[in-house]
Amino acid sequence: MRASRLLSILTTLQARGRVTAQALADDCEVSLRTIYRDIEALSAAGIPVYSERGSEGGYRLLDGYRVRLNGLSPQEAEALFLTGLSGPAADLGLGAVMAAAQVKLLAALPQELRMGAERMRARFHLDAPAWFGEAEQPAHLPAIADAVWRQRPIRIRYRSWKAEKERRVEPLGIVLKSGAWYLAGQVEGSVRTYRIARILDLASLDGHFERPRDFDLAAFWKATTERLDAELHPGTAKLRLSSLGVKLLAAFSSPYVRAGTRIEAAADADGWRIATLPIGTLWEAVVDCLRLGAEAEVLDPPELRAKMAEVAAGMTALYREPGAGNASRG
Repeated sequence: MRASRLLSILTTLQARGRVTAQALADDCEVSLRTIYRDIEALSAAGIPVYSERGSEGGYRLLDGYRVRLNGLSPQEAEALFLTGLSGPAADLGLGAVMAAAQVKLLAALPQELRMGAERMRARFHLDAPAWFGEAEQPAHLPAIADAVWRQRPIRIRYRSWKAEKERRVEPLGIVLKSGAWYLAGQVEGSVRTYRIARILDLASLDGHFERPRDFDLAAFWKATTERLDAELHPGTAKLRLSSLGVKLLAAFSSPYVRAGTRIEAAADADGWRIATLPIGTLWEAVVDCLRLGAEAEVLDPPELRAKMAEVAAGMTALYREPGAGNASRG
């Protein structure tokens, strides 16, 4: 375990340059005291690692020092082939590059590791889009990927929910979410998100922009999705659920709603339980509750209960009479 951790620290320092002790401890999931001992062990072994003090200090290797660590564990070799997402790579214009890299990697591996990598590729497949949804293949995706990589600004004509807009964007990163591609781009000093399939026209502009030094794409996307979920679910509702209703709610709810749902452990005499959950607008909440059918009763808020009663009465009247098709045949 320690030998593996020392190699991990060494490769991290080589890849990132200066790294704080806390960052190394977080990566290795050990205490700061352990990291200090590991750094001392590396120094004692002749590795030129030294510390820099100050607010931007940390550990780093002596400039120009490089170490060759070509050994891969079987699990590492197998995991590399899970990164070969051929569909997204092709959408980005990198399909042939990805395939060539995999062939070269496979040829370079020892025979015992090659077999494991082949098994991984044969037995695992990632299908990014959600059920009943198709993956998007936006026309401008390769051009945007090139602009992100080269740090070139672009001008886009974008169709939002309300209108078409034109923007000069400094593209910072691309995210694939449930089969849909999104662009994180800086516009007038703030980072915004655009669904790439809604970009109608794109032009690459001259010049070069500097990325914000503190921009982290993964952290930005996480914060954006959490904020959007909260904005789309500003209210709460209280429902009375049958045992089947509890299962239906879990099956039909989004991850955000499932995470925010609280179901009381105690059931009433009929076996029904009380659940409190986040909801969106009134009509969105009505649609979500209709999915549960007669296995759920809205208790609160009053306006949602009233709207459910109104919709249920309308549906009862609609289905009480013979359908239009039956009436015409009669």
